[in-house]
Formats: sequence, C-alpha cells, structure tokens
Amino acid sequence: MNDDTIMDLEDRAHVVIRPPLLWFLVVASWGLDWLVALPFVPAPWPNIWIGSGIFAAGFLLALWAFKQFPSFREDVDTHTPSTVIIESGPFSVSRNPIYLGMLIGILGAAIAANTLWILLALVVWYPVMRWGVIAREEAYLERKFGETYLAYKRRVRRWI
Repeated sequence: MNDDTIMDLEDRAHVVIRPPLLWFLVVASWGLDWLVALPFVPAPWPNIWIGSGIFAAGFLLALWAFKQFPSFREDVDTHTPSTVIIESGPFSVSRNPIYLGMLIGILGAAIAANTLWILLALVVWYPVMRWGVIAREEAYLERKFGETYLAYKRRVRRWI
C-alpha cells in the first residue's frame, strides 16, 4: 500500500456496520412475527394507517437529510472521507437526521405491523447505532474538523 491508500483508510469513521444494513434487523424481526405473533396494539385500532404515517414521516426526514449531501459535494457513505460539516436543513436541528428518520421509521413499522418484535429489535439497533456508528462518526469528525465540529455539537443536539 502506498501512503495515499493508507491515508484514505484512516480518513473515515470506521463504523462497525453500514447503517442501511440495520434494516435487515427490522425485516428479520417482522419475520419472527410470522412464527410467534406478538401484537401490542388493540385490534380495532387503525394501526396500519397511523404506523404508515409515522414510517412515512421518518422516511421523508431521512430523504430530506440525504438530499443535503450533493449540495456540498459530500458522500453519505460512512466509509468515505468527510470534507465538510453539513449544518443546513435538518442538520440544523439534529446532528443525525438520517438516523433519526430511521428510528422514527422503525417505530412506524412496528405500529403498522402491530408487532413487538420490531420494537424488540431496537434493543440491538440502538446500541449498535449509538456506539458502533454515531460515536465513531463523532470521534472522527472531532479529529478531522476540531473546533468547527465541537462548536456544531454545542449548537445542535444529537437526535432532536
């Protein structure tokens, strides 16, 4: 490996998993519901509509945040170097609006599917996301951008 290749390997967050892969956890937990149903919403409740609405809100938040990246010639991929701190749009109120959108989407999916299995998946999802992805991204951004990122952290909350 040459020096440029080594630098490229170091100039990233080293997250434990690519966040979109965590959706497989949701799909697997929904599959568990076919084996052992664990409903938690009363039967006459219109859970499919409410859950779908919550899921859509999470999806739209994540999409809005995702669409900020091309404006800054930035890549959303956690395995590529960051060149700028995005502070506009949803990033002005949450440092992690894509992940917040995922969390809202998972809650909506649990309500729409009426299964506790998806909520139980959060027992795995949240710690992996919080410490295996977000903490590593934050440490990387602090190393790379220093006081600029620390000032952003002081102004904007992690979730909401």
